[in-house]
Amino acid sequence: MKKPQDDKEAVKSHRLYAEKGIVNAQFRLAQMYDEGLEVAQDYKEALKWYRLAAEQGDAEAQCSLGVMYDKGQGVAQDHEEAVKWYRLAAEQGDVSAQYNLGWTYDKGQGVAQDHEEAVKWYRLAAEQGDADAQFNLALMYDKGKGVPQDDQEAFKWYRLAAEQGDASAQYNLGLMYDEGQGVPQDYKEALKWYRLSAEQGDADAQYNLGWMYDEGQGVPQDNKEAVKWWRLSAEQRNERAQFNLSLMHDDSLDYLNSPN
Repeated sequence: MKKPQDDKEAVKSHRLYAEKGIVNAQFRLAQMYDEGLEVAQDYKEALKWYRLAAEQGDAEAQCSLGVMYDKGQGVAQDHEEAVKWYRLAAEQGDVSAQYNLGWTYDKGQGVAQDHEEAVKWYRLAAEQGDADAQFNLALMYDKGKGVPQDDQEAFKWYRLAAEQGDASAQYNLGLMYDEGQGVPQDYKEALKWYRLSAEQGDADAQYNLGWMYDEGQGVPQDNKEAVKWWRLSAEQRNERAQFNLSLMHDDSLDYLNSPN
């Protein structure tokens, strides 16, 4: 069992090497202060050590420093300064920084909005396997933002993110199978992806899963299962699910809402 003095010794050791300019020790010490690991959480101390490591070119430290400026942790919030550090890290291939830089261009935060630049950085992160970047890149193709609209490319990136467990990507992938968008219509596949998303608590997926049980699409018709999933969706204030439940109570199933 770890003893308190062991924690103190670890902090002391990291500080000793950090003060000698060892970049890995600076970054690790910053993390300890940032997350309150083996030491009281202190954003100002974290910022100090992230900066020292970042100024030595450490990409992870540069990204973490950007996050602190983005959130105003230990320093006044400054989105432009965040972009500066994200860019330095992203240009070194740091996947989190590439995603964050893509997001700043996507939303126009700390930089002029530029969807083409957003796509560029999302793609670099997505190609490294980042699920959030894969999902956002899929959205850009889905909506035609910064890139020509392309259902097949959207489907490709949604699937990659969905296979990593991203609930929103699982829902959107289900929707594409449901509607035959970018892929041949396949209710069983739609059901599969709606279920995975619904089990993670996505209200829209819960609603559509309920609809498929009600209509018997990709699965035997089952009112009890439909009610189960609509109830879960309704509890998250999904108005269509709430309305359908009220209609079921009134035995008015012919007037149910259609899915998304």
